[in-house]
Amino acid sequence: MKRRRICVVTTSRADYGLLYWLLKEIREDNALELQILATGMHLSSEFGLTYRAIENDGFQINKRIEMLLSSDTESAVIKSMGVGLISCSTAFKELMPEIVVVLGDRYDLYPVVLAALVSRIPVAHIHGGETSQGAIDEAIRHSITKIASIHFPATTLYRKRIIQMGEDPTLVFAYGSPGLDTLYRTKLMSKKKLEAFLDFVLDGTVAIVTYHPVTLETKSVTTQIGNLLSALKATHLKAVFTKANADTRGNIINQMIREFADRDPSRYRFFDNLGQIAYMSCLRHLDVMIGNSSSGLIEAPSFGLPVVNIGDRQKGRIKAENVIDVGYSTKEIRRGIEAACAVEFKKGIRHVKNPYDAYGDGKASYRIKEKLKTMELSPSLLKKRFYDIKF
Repeated sequence: MKRRRICVVTTSRADYGLLYWLLKEIREDNALELQILATGMHLSSEFGLTYRAIENDGFQINKRIEMLLSSDTESAVIKSMGVGLISCSTAFKELMPEIVVVLGDRYDLYPVVLAALVSRIPVAHIHGGETSQGAIDEAIRHSITKIASIHFPATTLYRKRIIQMGEDPTLVFAYGSPGLDTLYRTKLMSKKKLEAFLDFVLDGTVAIVTYHPVTLETKSVTTQIGNLLSALKATHLKAVFTKANADTRGNIINQMIREFADRDPSRYRFFDNLGQIAYMSCLRHLDVMIGNSSSGLIEAPSFGLPVVNIGDRQKGRIKAENVIDVGYSTKEIRRGIEAACAVEFKKGIRHVKNPYDAYGDGKASYRIKEKLKTMELSPSLLKKRFYDIKF
């Protein structure tokens, strides 16, 4: 029996964690052939060569596409995309996938979907329809939506947005976030094991801190991260920091945080890459999340974890009651931290509903896999019609 070839693209530790159970579902289905294309931060020594985590999990990487340059300027990002586009054209010619699966909105996905479009390969897009008004991800995400033929948004509201952009409602499926399957299907670390892994004592109030570049506001990045670090220093909190993405000015953020953490290692710890299990375990056992990562909106609600969401990077996304939005000033961040750590607030969000967990059964990846397996791959998938809605 001919197996359907599905190529899943992963660019970083973040999207790999969200794609992990989908990769397993595809690999274990005898009707499907899994292909993995690893690119972006996975192949960078600066970000821990995280492609090794994929291989350590027992997956075979069919193609590695190096595209990141050592610089993180706007020019370097543009050149990286050019390198990626050239390499993807060759990769798809060799792999000959029948469907290409991508998740999210990072710039290093854009050359992948463009190459698939020109190669006449249908694209399935996960986590479309969302918005992040402070980053170039906003435009890239919606551009990928218009290239993609099959859509797997995380919520019904995001499904409506995709249809509003002219996509066929019969090809838009709101199954929830596949990354949340980990909460149902994986045993996370105990607090004691997490402490050993981090080599960090988790006493007192401990924060998990992730801050990514707000790519439409790069000129103020040093002020933004400086204010965050000043706010932390003025509190009683300890903190576990994770590295910023390979976006414009990300190196500045990482350098400032590393220097800050190194000055007081008993109170702060900085990690290039925690991995999915350790990161999720931090969400379970630590006391508050601070920064501007989408994980504060998507994963944190499932743990009843308070989140201090800084600035505009996640502006427009659906948020549960665990999220406290604050501005960029030190004063606002401190107030947000105080509010998030208040006993009454923490009690109030203990059983908050996660809007990204559509069915609450850990089977989002299975549903996506089944749709990818049974979807008719007709020419109409590529010859997309614009679906008009009535106003």
